[in-house]
Amino acid sequence: MAVRAAVMGATAVALSVALAGPATAAPAGRDHTATQEALRAAVEDGVPGVTATVRDSGTTWSTTAGVGNLRTGKPRSADDRYRVGSITKAFVSTVLLQLEAEGRLSLDDTVEKWLPGVVQGNGNDGGRITVRQLLNHTSGIYNYTEDDDFGRAYFTKDGFFRHRYDTKTPADLVAIAMSHKPDFAPGTSWHYSNTNYVLAGMVIQKVTGHSYATEIRDRIINPLHLRATSLPGTKVTVPSPSSRAYSKLAEETTGPTYDVTTLNPSIASSAGEMISDSADLDRFYGALLGGKLLPAKQLKEMQTTVPAGDSPTTRYGLGISDIKLPCGVHLWGHDGGIHGSSSAVVATADGRHSLAFNFNGDWSGDAGAVVVGEFCGT
Repeated sequence: MAVRAAVMGATAVALSVALAGPATAAPAGRDHTATQEALRAAVEDGVPGVTATVRDSGTTWSTTAGVGNLRTGKPRSADDRYRVGSITKAFVSTVLLQLEAEGRLSLDDTVEKWLPGVVQGNGNDGGRITVRQLLNHTSGIYNYTEDDDFGRAYFTKDGFFRHRYDTKTPADLVAIAMSHKPDFAPGTSWHYSNTNYVLAGMVIQKVTGHSYATEIRDRIINPLHLRATSLPGTKVTVPSPSSRAYSKLAEETTGPTYDVTTLNPSIASSAGEMISDSADLDRFYGALLGGKLLPAKQLKEMQTTVPAGDSPTTRYGLGISDIKLPCGVHLWGHDGGIHGSSSAVVATADGRHSLAFNFNGDWSGDAGAVVVGEFCGT
């Protein structure tokens, strides 16, 4: 189902496919013209509106294009908060790596050690899967968002409007995955699975006695003063300032456009429930890559990558991807999708130059071109 891949599919890898192309020279200066042109092109391609912020060696540049509300024509704002989808995964991974640094767990612990009896049945065996394999998507565990019944309930028009306010627990989501056989034996291949990060959130709770949301707030959001970043849990609205979010809720990119702003994000759980804005995402990546959140050993573990499927330009670490641009620049980042919201954040290895942006539609727009525009200049 195409819409399912767009809103909760193989993020970061989709971005890398768009980035493949002929090599070009990196810009000599810090001109954002190509970035702005790529964002405007996304609006011309059908995205209702875009918002982006660049942070570069302490300076900030922001831009918007298009509208945040198709009914009123209100423009998007550089301060818009939006659902960031799978960008949540880097926050979850950071917490687990902090816990490892504190000696409270090992990435080589089995899932069974922390979540006994949770990963079992249909050939699934939590005793053969490590926490590390959850974080780099080499566990083989089925991706619950690829389940046909789940897809009909949450990614089609009739299903979405009937079920948009449903509450799903992490156990509910894992149970969907456990009704399927594994995609492969642990450690033998790679497949993006949101189930991995639902389990990672459950591990955080088992180790600390607190929810993953509490740990993310206490360890990352509050220390970095990320005032626009939140974990809504089951709250269905997006805090102001924000724009509306739109989807086709269909496999086609034509046809009616629906306002899907309000929904219960528990269907994404620790795989993708977070809300943030572009400035906060830049600040988080700057702190993460700048060594302010993890000791050097754990940051190295996060940046130890595996091939991301057949992608020639992306490798996957622990909740973060190494992306090679056509001009030869290497970036760390992730994209994220959830109904009506497509986002990305990327940064240079030192975290000093970063870009975060959001499309408030999930059916069109070339995110890769925006990244290439900023870091390659074309």
